[in-house]
Amino acid sequence: MDENKKQQMNDVLALFYFAYKTFTEEPDQIIQKYGIQRVHHRILFFIARFPGLSVNELLELLEVTKQALHGPMKKLVEKELMISEEAEHDRRVKQLFLTDEGRELEKELSNRQREQLSAIFSEAGEGHEQAWFDIMEKLSKTRSGYEAWNIKKENK
Repeated sequence: MDENKKQQMNDVLALFYFAYKTFTEEPDQIIQKYGIQRVHHRILFFIARFPGLSVNELLELLEVTKQALHGPMKKLVEKELMISEEAEHDRRVKQLFLTDEGRELEKELSNRQREQLSAIFSEAGEGHEQAWFDIMEKLSKTRSGYEAWNIKKENK
């Protein structure tokens, strides 16, 4: 990679970092009031998309271990933002649901981010949203969580 291209990619990396900070800043301030962190937001996000999601399916989507997920899920249950119920088809399977408060919190967090992206895409003009989507998809497609996401969306 030549020096000009290397510098350009360094600029892209810096922009990606600053953009991510901007994208997560407001939701982070909101969840801080609840005494939870970004990992809890991700859990709420996926359970909101797929109510009744099993613990194993959530592990797959988040690409984490059971040990890594146990503490954050326990905290969400303690804060009455989600519940875990035995599945009717198999009592060993735990299905996850958001409580009313959990749904409201997730909606507030995700709405802020959806509105932020929507405003940027509107300002950027036609074609930019698809280009951004294509880039994010290329970055994501090697992830097992992305594959699990697509399977869940198809089966919804």
